[in-house]
Amino acid sequence: MTTQTVLPVEPDVLKTASVSNGEPAWLTESRMNALKLAAELELPKLEKTRIDRWNLQNYGTLRQGQASAAQEIPETVSGLVDLNDQSNLIVQRNSASVFTKLSADLAAKGVIFTDLETAAREHGDLVQKYLHNAVKSDENLLTSLHSALWSGGIFLYVPKNVEIEVPLQSIYLVDDSKTVFAPHVLIVAEANSRVTYVDNYISGDLADPIVHNGVAEVFVQAGAKVQFASVHNLGEKTTDLTYRRAVIENDGRIEWIVGEMSSGDTMSDTLSVLKGNGSTSDAKVIAIGSGSQKMNYTTKAVHFGKNSDSQMITRAVMREQATAIINGVTKIEHGATKANGEQTEKVLMLSPKARGDANPILLIDEDDVTAGHAASVGQVNPEHIYYLTSRGIRKEDAERLIIYGFLAPVVADIPLEQLQQQLQALVERKLGQ
Repeated sequence: MTTQTVLPVEPDVLKTASVSNGEPAWLTESRMNALKLAAELELPKLEKTRIDRWNLQNYGTLRQGQASAAQEIPETVSGLVDLNDQSNLIVQRNSASVFTKLSADLAAKGVIFTDLETAAREHGDLVQKYLHNAVKSDENLLTSLHSALWSGGIFLYVPKNVEIEVPLQSIYLVDDSKTVFAPHVLIVAEANSRVTYVDNYISGDLADPIVHNGVAEVFVQAGAKVQFASVHNLGEKTTDLTYRRAVIENDGRIEWIVGEMSSGDTMSDTLSVLKGNGSTSDAKVIAIGSGSQKMNYTTKAVHFGKNSDSQMITRAVMREQATAIINGVTKIEHGATKANGEQTEKVLMLSPKARGDANPILLIDEDDVTAGHAASVGQVNPEHIYYLTSRGIRKEDAERLIIYGFLAPVVADIPLEQLQQQLQALVERKLGQ
């Protein structure tokens, strides 16, 4: 265990909390084993980032006892939802579910959409089969602590051949820094199914710092398609740590659309494991840094399947004294013939003190493949500003248009109008506009 990080809970307290929450014995045992691992593992080693200097101590206290079943949407997040008969929504506040709705039509088709703690009790065999299988408990200190402490999150199960046309949405609100905030998202899309999932992380006025240690696991079976959109809008007092991982079988497809809008130190790792032949991954990530933020974002695709394809686009805008490390990794394993991996990382700096580092990495162990990368770091092109101002556009408006165009590949793909509008507003706020 690293000397900088102290385990945030004692084993007997963790066991008591698990039992009081009505969790099955297998889940209690899983938590206890993960906590034991946490005492032995070290923090992940991030490219050019001293994460050991970040605030990683304030995990809060585990909630004990099953959460209330009250169905109320907090006023803080009410503007992000538009409820109707076909709405599918879960709202959690400080890791406790406060609102759950699944349309009768989807429930009749066998779709499961509920908080993960309820799913572990009511669909234990299914949850146990997949939980912590994509993001392993023994990877590092952060993943082991998450496996031990996770609280809240969702379980989404889509049966074979079921195609869902409307997005399923979840909102995670944290406004109490004394409660553990570590949601776990678990999605299983069976063969030839189709689903869009959208989530939103929001923090209210926090009295003290808190660590968000979250994980998302997505299992895309043969011929299935999953679109996963996520916007993180956590405040300066929140250290935002997130692992996202998808395992894609034959002819399956994952689409990641990620908006990193948090204001505190942030680390995210988004990985697609292209296990099956003909599997595909399309990842789009935008990030905006402000103040003295420190950020480290990794987008990665690992190809095992033949004719597998991965596309990655990352855009980051840095202002004031923010710093960002942007990593793109394409790994093509031996035997993944005809695989194709393309990636682009671009960082736009709006201040002389802002720093950005784009690191494209290709790791190729097979000859018969196609792979490419592009990366750039720089400031707004003065020629573009001149072109726009020469046509009567004010300089400030010209800069804004260029920045919006820079971020457009991700913003335009958000599958919910309310979330797209929120992301646009967050971009403007973080850019001081």
